[in-house]
Amino acid sequence: MPTLSRWARGSSPASTAEPSSWQSPSAPNGSCSSAPTSEWSPRCPQVLQELRSKYGELYRQDNVILSGTHTHSGPGGYFQYTLFWITSKGLIKPALKSIVNGIVKSIDIAHENMKKGRLFINRGTVENSQINRSPFSYLENPESERKRYSSNTDKEMVVLKMVAEDGHELGLISWFAVHPVSMNNSNHLVNSDNVGYASYLFEQEKNKGMLPGEGSFVAAFASSNLGDVSPNTRGPFCANTGESCDNPQSSCPVGGATMCMAKGPGNDMFESTRIIGQNIYLKAKELYEKASQEVTGPLSSAHQWVNMSDVSVELNATHTVKTCKPALGHSFAAGTIDGVGAFNFTQGSVEGDPAWDQIRDQLLGEPSNETKACHKPKPILFSTGEMTWPHPWHPDIVDVQIAAIGSLAILAVPGEFTCEFDSHGTRGMNVVIAGLCNVYTHYITTYEEYQVQRYEAASTIYGPHTLSAYIQLYRGLAKAINATEELPRGPEPPLFNVTSLTLLPVLSADKAPANKSFGDVLEEVRQEYQEGEVAAVTFVGANPRNSAENATEHNFLTVEKYSNISSSWHVVLNDASWDTRFYWSKGSSDQSNVTIEWHIPAGTEPGVYRLRYFGHYKKRVVLLLRTFPFEGSSSAFQITAP
Repeated sequence: MPTLSRWARGSSPASTAEPSSWQSPSAPNGSCSSAPTSEWSPRCPQVLQELRSKYGELYRQDNVILSGTHTHSGPGGYFQYTLFWITSKGLIKPALKSIVNGIVKSIDIAHENMKKGRLFINRGTVENSQINRSPFSYLENPESERKRYSSNTDKEMVVLKMVAEDGHELGLISWFAVHPVSMNNSNHLVNSDNVGYASYLFEQEKNKGMLPGEGSFVAAFASSNLGDVSPNTRGPFCANTGESCDNPQSSCPVGGATMCMAKGPGNDMFESTRIIGQNIYLKAKELYEKASQEVTGPLSSAHQWVNMSDVSVELNATHTVKTCKPALGHSFAAGTIDGVGAFNFTQGSVEGDPAWDQIRDQLLGEPSNETKACHKPKPILFSTGEMTWPHPWHPDIVDVQIAAIGSLAILAVPGEFTCEFDSHGTRGMNVVIAGLCNVYTHYITTYEEYQVQRYEAASTIYGPHTLSAYIQLYRGLAKAINATEELPRGPEPPLFNVTSLTLLPVLSADKAPANKSFGDVLEEVRQEYQEGEVAAVTFVGANPRNSAENATEHNFLTVEKYSNISSSWHVVLNDASWDTRFYWSKGSSDQSNVTIEWHIPAGTEPGVYRLRYFGHYKKRVVLLLRTFPFEGSSSAFQITAP
C-alpha cells in the first residue's frame, strides 16, 4: 500500500495589503492564496529552502507541488514579477513570510503524522454550477473536437479519497473546473469563495464540534482546467438595463463592455457563493462515499524548468512553430463577464487602439516587430516580455511537472487551461489536471480560440502555440515518468531582490479616541436576537497589518457561548466560520474602527453569546514603534428560539 501523510493545514495567511475587511471562510489554509489581480504565486523558493534545512533531500523541486485552491478575494504582494505586484502595492514581505510559514507548517504536520493508508478515486458530473463565459471562442474549435464532449465546459469532478490503514478517514482532494468568482469584484472581504465554502462544509461535517482549521480530516478543493468556466450560471446581463449581453464582445448597447456582468444563482454574491459551494460539496460527498476504485502502485514524479518564451513545437512532420516572449492583448484589459475591465476595452479585439497604443509606446515602450508578428492576431497592449524595469514583468522560465501514484497521473500545469488536456503517453491511467501550480502564467487557450482574442486568448501570454508547446512538454514528462527518456533539468528561473519595492504605507502609531482604549465598544449589540438576524458590535480598532506582522496564527474574532454547566465561555465560531464577518475602517488621525458581524444561521442553539475582537496596536516608545496586543468584548446577548 502507498504511504500517506496526515496532510494538514497551517495557519491562514494574514493580509498585509490593507484590505478593508474580512469574511470567512478565510483564504485556504496552508496554501498561497490568490490575489485579486495576480491570482497565484510562484513556487516559493523559501519553502524549498525551509524544507531542505529540515528534511534534507526528502522534499525536493521534483516532488513538491504548490497548487492554488484559487480565490480572487485574497491578499496579494507575494509574486516577484512586476506586473503582479503593481496593483498589490509591491512585494509585501510580511505577506510572503506568512504564506511560507503556513505552507511549511502544513508539511511539518503532515510529515509528523505520516501513516500507511489506501487511496480511492471516483469521478462524477456536477450540474447547475458552471457556464462557459466565452462560448463564442469555444465554437471556433473544430466540430470534430467539440463532438467529443457533451458540454462546452468540463463538468467532471474527480475525488481522491484517503483512508488510513486502520480505516480512519484522513481526507480528500477534489478537482473540478470552476472559477472561484461567485464573490464579484465589488467585494472587499478576504474570502475563499465557492470552493472554500465546499471545503468548509466537508470539514465541518467530518470534524464534528471543531472550529474551522481544526480536526484531523482535511478536504482540499483544487483547481483544474477552469480557464473559461464561470460559476455565474444566470449568464451575462447589462447592469443598467437588465437585457442579455451574451454576444461576442460581451458589450451592452449603452455603457459598452463595462456594463456587461454575469449573475450567479443567488440574490447576491454571498448567496451565490453558498449555492455553488454547496453543489460542489454535495457531489464531492457523494463521490467520496462511493469511491471504490483503489489506486495502487509506486510513486514517481518528473519536473522540468522550461523557457516558455522560446519553445520549438513540432506540429507535424513538416511544420515547426515557436512560442513568443510574453505579451498581453488589448482584450486583457476588458476583463470578463465575471469581472469587467475599464475604459473602452472590449473582448474580441483583433485590432489595436491607436490612442492606447500611443500611450503604451510613450510610457512602456513599443513592442518589437518580432513580438508583434509572433503574437498575431493578438494586438499587443503590454509587451511584458520586453519590459524589464524595475524587474521583468512576466516569467520566461516556468516549471512543468507530473506526479504519478500507480495509475493516477496528476499534471501540475502553471496556468488556467480552457480545454481538456491531451493525455498522450499516459494511456490506461487516470489523468487529472491540477491547475495553477508552482508559477502563474495566466491562461492557455486552443489555437482556434486564440484567433478570436477574447479575454482568455488575450491573456495567453506565450502566443498562439502555447497549448501545443505544453502538450509537447507534458508528453516529454510522461515519457520520463515511464523511464523511456531522460529529462533535462532545464534553466532555473532568476530570483530578484524585490523586498524593498513597495508602495504600501509604512505602519504608524495607532490612536484611540479621547477617553477610549483599543478594544473599547463604540456601538453595542442588542440584548436579544433570533436566527436570521445579524448581531453586530463596533470596537475601537487598530490596523490589522499589525497582527499580520506579529502573529502567524491569529484569530481576529470569536463568537462565544456561555455554559451554565461550567460557568465559562466557549468559542463556537471564529473568523474562518462562514457566518462571521470582520470589517476594518480607517478614519482620520490614525484612528480606526472594527465592526464584527455574526449572521445568525437557522438552527443556532438558543443561549447566551458574546462577540470578541483580538488585535494589535502600535505605540511609539521613545524612538521606536512597539506592538502591543489587546482584546475587546461585546456585552452578553440572548439568542431566543424562533
